[in-house]
Amino acid sequence: MLFIEYPKCSTCKKAKKYLDDNNIKYIDRNIVLDTPTKEELEKYLKLSNLDINKFFNTSGMKYRELNLKDKLKEMTTEEKLKLLESDGMLIKRPLLVTDNTVLLGFKEKEWSSLCK
Repeated sequence: MLFIEYPKCSTCKKAKKYLDDNNIKYIDRNIVLDTPTKEELEKYLKLSNLDINKFFNTSGMKYRELNLKDKLKEMTTEEKLKLLESDGMLIKRPLLVTDNTVLLGFKEKEWSSLCK
């Protein structure tokens, strides 16, 4: 499993503690230092079966600064992928990536069904 996080994020810390407490092996990746590429994001989008807008960190400062709530409505999927690739702080986190799926954010119930 690949665990993509921002180390200062409280939700990411909870998710990491959950993985560690349950002895779940994972590869840790900092979303800011090693931001997912457009190609990776396309793969995650397909695996997750979610709308691309769900990949945006809507509570982040950068999201608000760029006024993305309004701008996303006018953007193509391609433009959104490039924007997400440009700054890891725009991506909802943490992400848990397996061969079969991608989970966004941390909901213990979802994670427990995947990690058992």
